[in-house]
Parts: sequence; C-alpha cells; structure tokens
Amino acid sequence: MPLKLSLKPGEKFVLNGAVLANGDKRISLVLQNKACVLREKDILQPADATTPARRIYLPIMMMYLDAENFEEYYTEFALRMTEFMGAIQTRAVLASCIEISRDVANGAYYKALMGCRKLFEFEQERLSYDPAGLQEHAAHY
Repeated sequence: MPLKLSLKPGEKFVLNGAVLANGDKRISLVLQNKACVLREKDILQPADATTPARRIYLPIMMMYLDAENFEEYYTEFALRMTEFMGAIQTRAVLASCIEISRDVANGAYYKALMGCRKLFEFEQERLSYDPAGLQEHAAHY
C-alpha cells in the first residue's frame, strides 16, 4: 500500500537511514513500497530523551531506523519499559505499555512509536500536576 508524504518547505525526514530535506516548495511524495520513514517531528535526539517515556521512545526509534543493532536497542527498550510499568498504576496506561510492547515484538515499530507518543501526554499531565494550584482553587469555594 503506497504511503503519501506531504512535506513543508525545508522539512527533513529519514528514509531508510538517509536524511533528506525538502526544497523550498511544499511537495508530496508517494512511496510505492515498504520503507522506514520518519518525519523530522518524530525524530528524537538522544540528548532529548530526558523523561521515562522518551527513554522508551528512543530505542524503539533506533530499532526502526537501525535494524543491524536491534539487540542493543531491544535490551534498552525492555529495561526502560519495565521500569516505567513498575512505576505506573493507571490501568489504561499499563494497557498502552502492553500494546507498545506487543507492537515491538511484532516488528511494528512505527505503530509502537505512535503509541509511545501517548505516553508523552500522560507523562506531561503528571509532570505538570500542581497540588498548590488545586489547593488555591479549592479555597475559592
């Protein structure tokens, strides 16, 4: 099934390990066969893997882009996912973690990456939790 990519001017993407950049006009590309493709917005630099969910995302991304070093990345993924799941009690998030793990086991890395992005949202909600703000809000009632 063909994949259509619509690229903004100057947008970068990775195609089978090669970094490509669009020119100065918006274009659409159609990939006719299976390929490993990641848009610039989906690429996480190692220095940016600063939260538990991002530390799960990074090795999945690397398994997707660099199959030759799968074992190294899989070991890191398994460690980080185990740590994350050990710290979480929310059933829906644990179910997402199981689904991501299943996708990785089936080689559906892109799907696992998109599932992992949902963990970013959960994590952001938890990190931005402000008990003081809630107390102030409650004081007004």
